[in-house]
Amino acid sequence: MNIHIAGAGGGEVTGSAYYVQTDRACVLVDCGQFQGKRESEKFNRWKPPKRIKLDAVAITHAHLDHTGRLPLLAQKGHRVPVYATPATIEMTSLILRDSAHILAADAARKNRKLARAGEPPITPLYSPEDAEGALRMMRPVPYQEPVEIAPGIRATWTEAGHMLGSASIQLTVTEDGREKKIVFSGDLGPRSAPILRDYEPFHEADMVFIESTYGSRNHRPFDETVEQFVTIVNDAIASGGKILVPTFAVGRAQLIASLLGWMFRNRKATPFPIFMDSPMAIEASKIYAQHRELFDDAALKFIAKGTMRDELKTMKLCVTAEDSKAINDQPGPCLIMAGAGMCNGGRILHHFKANLWKPETHVLMVGYQAVGTLGRLLVDRAEYVKIFGEKIAVKADVHTLGGFSAHAGQTDLLNWMGHFADAKPKVVITHGESASRLGLEAAIRKEFGLSCSLPNMGAVIAI
Repeated sequence: MNIHIAGAGGGEVTGSAYYVQTDRACVLVDCGQFQGKRESEKFNRWKPPKRIKLDAVAITHAHLDHTGRLPLLAQKGHRVPVYATPATIEMTSLILRDSAHILAADAARKNRKLARAGEPPITPLYSPEDAEGALRMMRPVPYQEPVEIAPGIRATWTEAGHMLGSASIQLTVTEDGREKKIVFSGDLGPRSAPILRDYEPFHEADMVFIESTYGSRNHRPFDETVEQFVTIVNDAIASGGKILVPTFAVGRAQLIASLLGWMFRNRKATPFPIFMDSPMAIEASKIYAQHRELFDDAALKFIAKGTMRDELKTMKLCVTAEDSKAINDQPGPCLIMAGAGMCNGGRILHHFKANLWKPETHVLMVGYQAVGTLGRLLVDRAEYVKIFGEKIAVKADVHTLGGFSAHAGQTDLLNWMGHFADAKPKVVITHGESASRLGLEAAIRKEFGLSCSLPNMGAVIAI
């Protein structure tokens, strides 16, 4: 058995993809898009390894860096089943359709410039038709029940606690009369985070692929982060400033909305105007509402005492571009949630251009910011940034609330890893910047005495 690292290796945090090739079959675990640096995005136009005939795809969760190359399979003529949990399929439909729309719009804008320069046009990475072709291949699977996805390969999905429908995947592979268990963590969520249930680890593995987004450090405790959030909100209310929240439409938007509802219900803040300026986040919130079976006990108890609609009467859902533009006329205090989460596009850029240079503005960074993104520049305290080609001074107060991250910190990663330690599996660390991978490697070696592999993209691991 060989496993080809087709993404999220060599210090990359995006583009997760692993080909698992046996003497009888080949399956792809995740098929993610590279995001962030321009040099990373060139990897999106990838070609599958030679001599590989794909039998199936298994998806851990819906985020674009785990699903964003699925339309390329349809584009290249593949017609194979793509297995995922029901909530992941619903979220993937939302995310891939949005991605295809953005790619088409970006290509159209660039082609207008190329036409004026007398240069040939470019084609988007994939089209809406390619995205629909990928979605037609998706097949729902339950949690905790093995499914034969290819000859000699059974897959089991278990809760990962990262986003709605997220999972870790265990492949049980039979080859030459022997059985091996390969576990892919996917993205793991922090324990005790609100709304979703905690991750549920497997207990058997011959090899483990573990993510390392925050492998070298822990987040501030969630309760402390909530206190910080409450303080920032009340400071902004007192000063009349706007609060800008670059928001991942799936997960972070729902968390921030829930926290604001909790604050209003418990009189931690006086209700004030809130804008969910993201059509995608609005649709994702509807999907969340339809999957309460995936919520934790605390979320269910909160809902039992009254709906979020009761608490968030001051929240306006902004669907159209006109709705978004109208926010510019809204005086502070107010809170604006808008995509994209890493500030590499979307409506948040317009709000930044209008407000970053104002000292009374607050910016809340509530998720991972990849190297090369505008969000990372703000986290790293840049004095100036460029938005739509214009130099903008950063006078706003930028807060990084790592405790709201949807990714597990080092302690939670080690806890998850500890469930396999007695089996002495081979450990492969991916999906993290170099410092994060090295930090997690050192911690696993110290805690469990296990050696780890840190492969580059394109590496082949033999079992």
